[in-house]
Amino acid sequence: MSTGTVRVRTSAPAARVHQALTTADDLRVWLAEHAHVDLEGGQYEFWGRYTPDGERGRQKLLGSDDTSVRFTWFLYGTEYTVELGVEQRDGETLVAMTQSPYPTWGQGDDESEVLQTFWPLVLGNLVEHVEGRPVLGFADFTTPEQRFEFDIATTPAAIINALTDPDVFARWFGARMEIEPHVGGRWAMGSLDDNPHPAKIIALDEGHFALDFQEGMVTSWELKGSEGKTHLTFVQSGFDPATPPWGPWLGWLSGFADLKRMLELPNWRPMWHSYELPGLPEGVLVLE
Repeated sequence: MSTGTVRVRTSAPAARVHQALTTADDLRVWLAEHAHVDLEGGQYEFWGRYTPDGERGRQKLLGSDDTSVRFTWFLYGTEYTVELGVEQRDGETLVAMTQSPYPTWGQGDDESEVLQTFWPLVLGNLVEHVEGRPVLGFADFTTPEQRFEFDIATTPAAIINALTDPDVFARWFGARMEIEPHVGGRWAMGSLDDNPHPAKIIALDEGHFALDFQEGMVTSWELKGSEGKTHLTFVQSGFDPATPPWGPWLGWLSGFADLKRMLELPNWRPMWHSYELPGLPEGVLVLE
């Protein structure tokens, strides 16, 4: 059975992270709209509009200790085993999410992509929360609209650079991309040589960056700067509203917390520490 692990780093003490992993009030900030936790009574539940298959009763507690909590999660017709744990390594606090089974990288269906991108998004929220910063936010699975807005304390030009410079992009997103940085140019996650159907750049200036994917979906970043801050509006459109592309949506959102941190925090390091994922091609992810 395949197993996948995602680790993020934080400056928060391990005890604070463990509290955030096992307390309902904390879970309602970084993980889900609703949560109920009674470790002694054998209950660990989260549900609501920010959770895929978001009905209550899909998790069952398997066990917990001073560093971790383990539970099953019945999702998309499959029972998954998930462990959330905290550890100290090389002088820093690491948070690890381990899930089994874990879909093979590049499998391609949207349910598999949700399973690969949901946890990075909420782990980014967790890091912000335990460090005393507002969480980035969530995907709302109750609406097909895919629109997300937030502020970053920097200029529009700095954000455009972070979106279009491959080296900078790899640091905050944790994965490589290649780009021909002009309107009409090609864009691809990973390598242009390995992607037979790259996206096309349809807008690129200080206030707007947009990609047109061959299946008809458009991904757009609109930027409005004022008084040292930039309001970023991120939109995916052009898809069938009956089948929203949740995997790509969660994937993009999962990177934005570290984009914001990179541009706002002194002495920033990427929150992404390591991935151990089945079928992951060597060199796709850039972690440290």
